Amino acid sequence: MTNNNIVWHHAVITPSHREALNGHKGFVMWFTGLSGAGKSTLAHVVEERLYHVGCRTFVFDGDNVRHGLCSDLGFSAEDRSENIRRIGEMVKLFTEAGIIAMTAFISPYIKDRDWVRSLAGKDKFIEIYCDSSLAVCESRDTKGLYVKARKGEIAEFTGISSPYEPPVNPELHLKTDETSLEECVEIVIKYLSDRNFIANVKTLDNSP
Repeated sequence: MTNNNIVWHHAVITPSHREALNGHKGFVMWFTGLSGAGKSTLAHVVEERLYHVGCRTFVFDGDNVRHGLCSDLGFSAEDRSENIRRIGEMVKLFTEAGIIAMTAFISPYIKDRDWVRSLAGKDKFIEIYCDSSLAVCESRDTKGLYVKARKGEIAEFTGISSPYEPPVNPELHLKTDETSLEECVEIVIKYLSDRNFIANVKTLDNSP
């Protein structure tokens, strides 16, 4: 529903100004894949690499977000879509602030990921498919979620009782069950560098 009393306020400082101040573009890296495919691990290691070359970043982790912003949502198809809608709106604000927004969500539905892409802008959205076999994901399951899902103790669990729709044409398709973490990080960094997403950053000497 549209409220006619709400008017968009146009700021004097634009996203371009903020990007110039930061020395790099604001954009989204959307890591998607099954639970256990390595999304969070990869996102955080990539963030550390970007920090050391002077990038301003923030990782939105699926579990962390559900502790706060999306704590009222469950795992039905409708709630999953609402979860991604909220995150999409949030990462758009971060990119407008000139920040590199990195997300680690299963985000199982193509329509939801495509919606975030259209919201952020095609030139600011990088879909990174962390592709791992279900068997390998289950073997990495330190929280025992897959075991509980197979026993029926967790309903609507992606890959077991709820579907996952793989990306059709992602910017990066990483076989995380065959490629080492270090190699995956290098692939991501090279992609960003080759396409001038992080062309003007300066190396930092301090550590996090």
